[in-house]
Amino acid sequence: MTSTTNHIRPMPTNEAERLLELSEFDPDFTDLQSDFANITRLAAKISGSNISLVNLIDSFTQWSVSNYGLELDQMPREESICQYTIAGNDHFEISDLSLDVRSKDFFYVKSPLNLRYYFGVPLRTPGGHNIGALCVLDQTAKTLTVDKIELLKLLAKEVVDKLINLKLLQKIRLELDEAKKNQRKAAHDIRGPLSGVTGIIDIVRRNGDKNRFEDLMDYVFMIDKSAKTVLELTEEILLQEKVIAGDAFDITIFKDKLEKLYMPQAKAKNIFFKVTMGSMHQDVSFSKEKLMQIAGNLISNAIKFSSDYGTVTVKLELEIPDRQMFLKINVSDNGNGLKQAAIDKIMLGELESSEGTFGERGYGLGLPMVIGDVKSLKGQMEITSEEGWGTNFEITIPLY
Repeated sequence: MTSTTNHIRPMPTNEAERLLELSEFDPDFTDLQSDFANITRLAAKISGSNISLVNLIDSFTQWSVSNYGLELDQMPREESICQYTIAGNDHFEISDLSLDVRSKDFFYVKSPLNLRYYFGVPLRTPGGHNIGALCVLDQTAKTLTVDKIELLKLLAKEVVDKLINLKLLQKIRLELDEAKKNQRKAAHDIRGPLSGVTGIIDIVRRNGDKNRFEDLMDYVFMIDKSAKTVLELTEEILLQEKVIAGDAFDITIFKDKLEKLYMPQAKAKNIFFKVTMGSMHQDVSFSKEKLMQIAGNLISNAIKFSSDYGTVTVKLELEIPDRQMFLKINVSDNGNGLKQAAIDKIMLGELESSEGTFGERGYGLGLPMVIGDVKSLKGQMEITSEEGWGTNFEITIPLY
């Protein structure tokens, strides 16, 4: 990992609330480039800079979800300038990065990039939390005029508005997905009454002239009851809007996204990182609600506490017993392991932050957020660990 200065890194006073609101956006860090491509391009043009980024910042990582002029997907939070931007309430500017103690040792200030100028505007939500920053960078030291600063602030507001709209769209898709699940359930429920009706008709047909009037009346009553049940279920289906499913998401896509996002972090610490998936149900689609942030927090945490040349493995598997589908996420490492007391604290959401094996700074919020997200999805988490031999987190989430 690139070395940094010993300068104390900033942390927003509302860090816990800030991270919680970011998690509620449930952003897909791999799939937002096109949504903000025009904004980053325009920001670069307005400022007269070569580079523009839209960055979202979580506990450990700065995710460049849209970039212009620099192919950058992520970097450790402690190596970013935007960490200073989100700690304030206004724009943040450094005219010459090479002369500032906070930035002079960062890799992008040195050859071959030789960046000098930085200007950032916090992405401030209506709730008052800075979840990231819109920034521009250049190889030439300079300062921006008041007019250009105001234009960049308007673009930053546009980024937040777009994120809010994407969040609303995601919510609508989840609601539509829930409606489809209800339709499938109703269709399954219809089969029972219809099977009963056809069964009764078969009995009447077989008995022919031997059917007694009293028996026929009983059969009619049962058919009528079944028919009304079918009618009620049919009306329930018709009341629901016929919808088209949202973005397709399955085990294979999940695996590819996790590899793209977290392989760079693992390589930075010389850690062997591998994601595998079960052989069954690889093409079955399901909602990705909160799954990326659950797995991502566990993986980032495992990488943080793994030693150089350690191992972090992830296994994704779908199980579908008795028409109920479950997703299992296993994240394992061969780090120092956890004491039972630490496991108990994690399960209670009380574990405090500590430094990683390379001195990475944590904020003690990743694992409690995982627990909260898993509970919100009606799932379960189990932790098994042995001191000196590593830790395994197993998440089980019902999907429908």
